[in-house]
Amino acid sequence: MINDEYFLAALRLATGNDPMPGHVSAAARDAFGLRVPHSVTAGPAECSAVRGVRDDDGSHLVRFVAAGLTFDLEVSEGDGLIDVAGLISPYPGEGALVDVRTPHLTLTRRIAHTGHFAATGLPPGWISVVCHRPGQAPVQTTWVRIRP
Repeated sequence: MINDEYFLAALRLATGNDPMPGHVSAAARDAFGLRVPHSVTAGPAECSAVRGVRDDDGSHLVRFVAAGLTFDLEVSEGDGLIDVAGLISPYPGEGALVDVRTPHLTLTRRIAHTGHFAATGLPPGWISVVCHRPGQAPVQTTWVRIRP
């Protein structure tokens, strides 16, 4: 595993320029910390029922697909917070968990045998969902920005 400080020092040496400002290094460390090691990334997918647009009630529907899993997410906003209702199909198996993540908060939920899960009270902004399956690599969605 690469030590973060050595990695940033190597980048500085490779550029041959003045050292990076402290806030740039801090932002790079924060972004690096959001990764899920050894995960597969699920990208957005089209579907006639799920278009990634806002419905009349203000909810946002989006689908992600990778590694044999489909993530259907309905994101709604209320009282300045975000709620996520999701379905992972096919059911990822007994003991599977899902993390609904923001840059500053992660809510871990069990996945029902139907593949459903929910997380409420998230701050608006960037979210990503990670499915942890026993004995397999995690699958994470790309980050999606949800604005009120």
